[in-house]
Amino acid sequence: MARGARIKSKSPLANKKLWIMILFTILFLLIWRLGYFIHLPRLDSDFLFRSRESDSLFGFLDVYSGGALSNYSVLALGISPYITASIVVQLLQMDIVPKLKEWSEEGPAGKEKLNQLTKYLALFLAFVQGLTVIVSLSIGPGGDAVYNPASHNNAFTYVFLALVMTGGTSFCLWLSEKITKRGLGNGSSMLIVAGILASFPKMVKDLIGDYLVPKTASDGVITTPVSGGDIATFIGVILILILIIVGVVFMEGAQRKIPIQYAGRSSAVLSGRRDSSLPIKLNSASVIPVIFASTLLSIPTTIANFIGAGNAQTWLVRIFSSTKPIGFALYIILIYLFSFFYSFLQINPDQIAENLQKQNAYIPGVRPGDETASYISRVLFKITMVGATYLTLVAIIPIILSWIFALPPSVQIGGTGLIIVVGVALETTKQIKSETEEKEYKGLLS
Repeated sequence: MARGARIKSKSPLANKKLWIMILFTILFLLIWRLGYFIHLPRLDSDFLFRSRESDSLFGFLDVYSGGALSNYSVLALGISPYITASIVVQLLQMDIVPKLKEWSEEGPAGKEKLNQLTKYLALFLAFVQGLTVIVSLSIGPGGDAVYNPASHNNAFTYVFLALVMTGGTSFCLWLSEKITKRGLGNGSSMLIVAGILASFPKMVKDLIGDYLVPKTASDGVITTPVSGGDIATFIGVILILILIIVGVVFMEGAQRKIPIQYAGRSSAVLSGRRDSSLPIKLNSASVIPVIFASTLLSIPTTIANFIGAGNAQTWLVRIFSSTKPIGFALYIILIYLFSFFYSFLQINPDQIAENLQKQNAYIPGVRPGDETASYISRVLFKITMVGATYLTLVAIIPIILSWIFALPPSVQIGGTGLIIVVGVALETTKQIKSETEEKEYKGLLS
């Protein structure tokens, strides 16, 4: 019988398994990035050139794909349909579809069924989104200029291109599975982070071009030299981004611990239940509320961009653009609403209270059962209020900075993207730490 265990750390440089995992991750990410340069077939090359030169029509969705969406790559949709499908399936498990709730309680077998359902739903959503993009391009400004004028466009053309985009999503899902199984970290998260970081060089280039490079005319004559104010603005923006990163790292690790005691403490220790607290993350909803809010607001504005100039476009942009007063207010309201909704979806106080009662555990000063569930609900509400405020501040800081400093559209590393990058970095660090730790067990005879 084991008497105890001693954890022994080993240098990451000496861990062969860890190096193999890192190399596999890099290999799969490079394969994913190569897909960025493969354009959808039957698209007009002039249109592709113009789309690269202009600002993206797809906003934050393009940032997550590493620019593949605005580049009209075969991997344009990435794994965003899978993320949407995952959220939908999670929501449907809330007694909305009883069968899905049964699957969620069946252990590994039920989890596998839910994973398969999520994949099928993701491919369906990818086809719908791809078809929407292609049809919108055909009826928007430029119309037939989107396609090769030498080819005849019909319904088959639109379905074919939508299927190609769906195939790209399927390939991304396959890559994410391989990264999860043989690489480092969660594959889906790694692809999202890679897409966000892929847009970072353009952000730095635009910042330097706007503030540190003098403006010149077509004949090379300097029209606007770099001023001290431009340099100060550049340094200020960089410092603000660093402060945001530090703040996000702190807030993502913050949690509220509810003390837990067991009725038979000695038996609890023998069974291995030494943790006497129930930790609740300050940001238990993660970035889902911001993604929901951004997605809902981006749909009307994306449609407006495809419609072209007119009264309809003007009103859609005024109402739903997060950079306008009405859209800005809607953005904040939606983040708060989704934060509370998703937090209570992720953490069920009634279920936690029931599990504690089954384990002969209780919160000091609180009766088991309904009072425990009510206490946890109150704590979760207060924590979620702080977490929602934190999410809102991080999400709106890039918008406010763009108002103050007139930043280029590519500067979107603040906000949702930054939370995702920091969160994945923290989780990956934990995995690396666990891979470099060895446990030495001591038995009665050792």
